Amino acid sequence: MKKIFQIEVPGGSGKILLHACCAPCSGAIVEYLVKHGVRPVIFFSNSNITPFDEYSHRLNECIRYAREFGLKVVEDNYDHDSWLTCAAGLETEPERGARCLECFKHRLLRAAQYAAANGFDVLTTTLASSRWKSLEQVNEAGTWACAQVSGVTWWGQNWRKGGLQDRRNEIIREQNFYNQLFCGCEFSQRTGSAEPSEAL
Repeated sequence: MKKIFQIEVPGGSGKILLHACCAPCSGAIVEYLVKHGVRPVIFFSNSNITPFDEYSHRLNECIRYAREFGLKVVEDNYDHDSWLTCAAGLETEPERGARCLECFKHRLLRAAQYAAANGFDVLTTTLASSRWKSLEQVNEAGTWACAQVSGVTWWGQNWRKGGLQDRRNEIIREQNFYNQLFCGCEFSQRTGSAEPSEAL
């Protein structure tokens, strides 16, 4: 892949925790980081995903892809009941609505807490690669999450620019990634927020 934009890791840190939502969203980001000398640890914290078989399938796809680059994947505790508490009262919100913001906060806080406890200086997420997600919500959630802990900087990179969106879709096809058709939670299905993986 050509160097399509200048990567600027906050503080020049080499200890980066990459929160990953799924393999389709991770593909181009992981490839780009590794090819530019950045080797993140991948943190899979996605208690929003249900049923558990769906969660496991997405986790295993992330692990399969990370293995190609020799990257470590850390799985957070799966706690859908805790996630349901954060989504309470927001069940009928549409995609990019208030429920999504609370969902991002829940997952990125878990990531920020892990980062702080394990010596990571920088946190970023693959959530920002999806055109179905609000960049503003992702960055608001990430900034808030890192403010709750000490010593972790939020890296609000726009992972859609510089050709990464196109490369993302190419990798989905090359890797034959599992074709997930919804965000992950039961409410995204009920509100009709279906998402083909090429557009996640």
